[in-house]
Amino acid sequence: MSNDAQFEDGREVPLNLGAVDVEDLKVMSSLIQDAVFPITEMSWQRTRRSFALLLNRFRWEDEGRSRHGAERVQSVLAFDDVLSVSSQGIQQTDCSLVLSLLNLDFVSTDETSGSIMLNLAGDGAIRLDVETIAVTLKDVTQPYVALSGQEPRHFV
Repeated sequence: MSNDAQFEDGREVPLNLGAVDVEDLKVMSSLIQDAVFPITEMSWQRTRRSFALLLNRFRWEDEGRSRHGAERVQSVLAFDDVLSVSSQGIQQTDCSLVLSLLNLDFVSTDETSGSIMLNLAGDGAIRLDVETIAVTLKDVTQPYVALSGQEPRHFV
């Protein structure tokens, strides 16, 4: 005999994921695609060898969009074992700048180290030179209805 479904069975839980290799990073990249963040929400702590972003992430994994509409959630994307950070195509002095994250990519330099590229809309990029892949993605707020009310669209 089967039990009836309980309300708790259908609840959605916040993401709390880690990436330690290229395959994990690809999964994480698909979840942060089209995330937006103000340039002021980047933090590079050289002595701790960490870099973090506070993102407004579109909830691609949400299967309930037909019920409640498109949603975003604030998430922390954190990188450990970061040796250096550089960027191109970003006006770092413009505190009102909002960036859109397209994907994450890894370029290896040897067996464990390399660069994680945060590719941005508009040809911008942030490069993190890392000793190893050590990335976490953690939702830190409740989901909220996306301001546009729609899924992000990509035009060719």
